[in-house]
Amino acid sequence: MRPLRLRLIAVNKQERTYTILRDRIHSGSFAPLERLNIDALARELGVSPIPVREALRRLEAEGWVRFTPNVGAVVSPVDSTSWEQAMIALAVLEGAASAEAQQNLRRSDLTRLRKIAAGMEEAAARADPLRFSKLNRLLHAAIVARCPNTYLTELLEQTNPRLDRLRSTMFVYLPHRSEEALTEHLKLIELLESGTKEEVESYARWHKLRTVEAYRAIHQANDKAMATRQSRPAAARAKSEPAVAPS
Repeated sequence: MRPLRLRLIAVNKQERTYTILRDRIHSGSFAPLERLNIDALARELGVSPIPVREALRRLEAEGWVRFTPNVGAVVSPVDSTSWEQAMIALAVLEGAASAEAQQNLRRSDLTRLRKIAAGMEEAAARADPLRFSKLNRLLHAAIVARCPNTYLTELLEQTNPRLDRLRSTMFVYLPHRSEEALTEHLKLIELLESGTKEEVESYARWHKLRTVEAYRAIHQANDKAMATRQSRPAAARAKSEPAVAPS
């Protein structure tokens, strides 16, 4: 029995190491392109480098980590285009799933949704975006859990993990979005209680796409600010350089 016990201990260490590293990436504790030093992580987690290396290879296969020559393992950069595409797909899927779930929602479900929404309001008041994001995911999961279309829910389960890393910090970068989301959630709950199936699907889809629009807007503003900063030194240099007479 001893060899089996040793194997179980090794598996538990590998799984624990993987879970810790994955959760740190998802939560934003490890920033995009941050180097992941295997020896340092092993010392911190109290394991040998082997489970850390295996966890990083597993995360590499899932797209969360990449190995760079002469650097080693780094957190994969956020691909905003892929995120937008996945969010648009999620909006369509979640809109349909929410509409399908409506007929199966019980009074207790609606009560729970309002309780989660109240928790989100408290998190917003405490300026706790990570808590807000967790409850946001919980609210939508509670709705689609009543969806009888298993194919839809399977597609959602495949799509959601791809969005977790950026979505977990989304309300950090878009604080105004949390205030809008609070109002939108209450409206969605009202529609789930007394609206038509078509109204639920349309509103749930629109609600998700609002986050995409907000994300696009802040990126466009950042790109514009960056272009302005880059153009100023060139303009200053041109002004300070003496004019050259044509030959």
